Amino acid sequence: MSHEGWAHELAQWLRLERTPGVGLETARRLLAAFGLPANIFSADLSALLQVAPDRVARALASPAPDDIRAQIDKTLEWAAQPGNHVLTLADEQYPQALLDIADPPLVLYAKGRLELLTAASLAVVGSRNATTQGMVNAEQFSSVMSEAGLTIISGLALGIDTAAHTGGLRGAGSTVAVIGTGADIVYPARNRALAHRIAESGCILSEYPLGMGALAANFPRRNRIISGLSQGVLVVEAAAQSGSLITARMAGEQGRDVFAIPGSIHSPLSKGCHLLIKQGAKLVESAQDVLEELRVVAAPKVPASKAEREPVGEHALLAAIGFDPVAPDILALRCDMDIATLNAELLTLEIDGHVERLAGGMVRRLATP
Repeated sequence: MSHEGWAHELAQWLRLERTPGVGLETARRLLAAFGLPANIFSADLSALLQVAPDRVARALASPAPDDIRAQIDKTLEWAAQPGNHVLTLADEQYPQALLDIADPPLVLYAKGRLELLTAASLAVVGSRNATTQGMVNAEQFSSVMSEAGLTIISGLALGIDTAAHTGGLRGAGSTVAVIGTGADIVYPARNRALAHRIAESGCILSEYPLGMGALAANFPRRNRIISGLSQGVLVVEAAAQSGSLITARMAGEQGRDVFAIPGSIHSPLSKGCHLLIKQGAKLVESAQDVLEELRVVAAPKVPASKAEREPVGEHALLAAIGFDPVAPDILALRCDMDIATLNAELLTLEIDGHVERLAGGMVRRLATP
């Protein structure tokens, strides 16, 4: 197809997407009745009224207003730039995995490596207000699985998503960020540098038009794409009422595997994972658990150095702390230490990344997956 033909066909899809009142359900009905968007816009009003409400039918039968034409021109210019892509339901490169879900997006805006959208992949999601241990788990699980060839899918939010993308970028599988804004907008702004890395080595994906800002309703909706692209969803940390549970529910409805990492019974951010496990999600304690379930063969790991192999758990204080939160005064009694000495030891362990301080002064040991 010539560039002019491509631009004209894409413009018709973009116009259909931007026509007021045309959501995914109405668009599906119109496409089923008329075929490609060009046929919709060439149909007479009486035929359109058989499929769409009066207001929508009249908008489709009328010339495109100036604001929609301007949006189309802006998008065509963006799509012509290297690394930018706009995929419609009629494109061969549109991910088959999304065609199989109940409500695939009409148009996808992608920035980066399109081949990652059809690669074997795993979604890694969790709390925006993650604990240090949750961040460590998300990053290390994602790194191992990316090294094994799985593409890591997440949502570019702060917390677990950020750690998942960071880990995914370390391996051959790389990462895909499914965002809730236009593909030309980075949200949250704190992840701007990470978004640029993903655009270069991974892929940023959105169903929302260019210029679309961060609307609260868009983020839960994009979760169906995160789960839909993936073979399974791993929930690292989640409260009992969490957007990550929405993603997990959608994954189950789409026939994907759901995995969850258990945590302390005292942590609010473990409640969601424990609930998923009660409902049948697969409990995982290592990235290898996920790889085995998905039948992915990981590359052999290079043996660690002697210092890396030495178990931190031999430290008496770490053994006394355990993996559940404990108050320093209780810990001092366990170890028969004065509080000043204990705090000095805890500070060293915290700096070395072996423990974390929690709200209320509680202390918890960190585990390395």
